[in-house]
Amino acid sequence: MSDNRNAAPQAPKQNPEKDPEDWPTGDEPMTGPQRSYLKTLCQEANESFDDNLTKAEASKRIDELQERTGRGKNRQAGGSSSSRQ
Repeated sequence: MSDNRNAAPQAPKQNPEKDPEDWPTGDEPMTGPQRSYLKTLCQEANESFDDNLTKAEASKRIDELQERTGRGKNRQAGGSSSSRQ
C-alpha cells in the first residue's frame, strides 16, 4: 500500500456547467437575482426586459447580454458570470 501523506495536494474538481435546457428547475420562473441582473443588462444594452422568462431562458439571455455589454465571463478584470442554478 502506498503512503500518500507526502503527495502534492490536488486542486478541487470544478463542477461542469450544465446547459440551462438540462436544468431540472429550468422551467420555473427566473430567480430574484436573475431578474435584477437581467434588468441591469437590458438597460445597458438598450434592450427590452421580459419579466416572464424562465430560469433557463433568463440564464441564456444574461449570457447573450453579457457578451454585448462587455460583462461576459471572459472579462479581463474578472466579473460576475450569469446566475446559474
